[in-house]
Amino acid sequence: MTTEFFLRTVLIGISATAFMDIIAFAQKHILSQQTLDYAMVGRWLGHMTQGRFIHRPISASEAVRLEGLLGWSAHYLIGVLFALVFLRLVDETWLMNPTLMPAAMFGVLTVVAPFAFLQPGMGAGLAARRTPSPNVARARSLYAHLSFGIGLWVAAICLSTVA
Repeated sequence: MTTEFFLRTVLIGISATAFMDIIAFAQKHILSQQTLDYAMVGRWLGHMTQGRFIHRPISASEAVRLEGLLGWSAHYLIGVLFALVFLRLVDETWLMNPTLMPAAMFGVLTVVAPFAFLQPGMGAGLAARRTPSPNVARARSLYAHLSFGIGLWVAAICLSTVA
């Protein structure tokens, strides 16, 4: 992996994650929809160091020092890792001429991570089945991850115009 590819990957991953967060911010403040509290992700990750992987629910578990910072940092690191996987899967020419469909489809595929790991670990069950409205939770997760995929595309377009 070249330094240039690495830098592009980091920029695209951070930008796509930020795009996802901007969409979530709009949902929260314009539509009054609840969004994921990344401090709870930090709490979940913090408890893993003590051997605890499943909570029922995570909000009832003891707080972890700097859980907000830990959760937000993990969120952006995961975004960069997802960008790396995506950019390794697509042809390198995609970076020079980004198209929406591969990025959007990849974004949708990344919803497997919260459905299979995050939600069960935080007490919501596989694909949010233990939440009061599982289908609403699933749709919100799907929408969030689709917005990440769109963010991959937008970020790649921005980078292709300056490169």
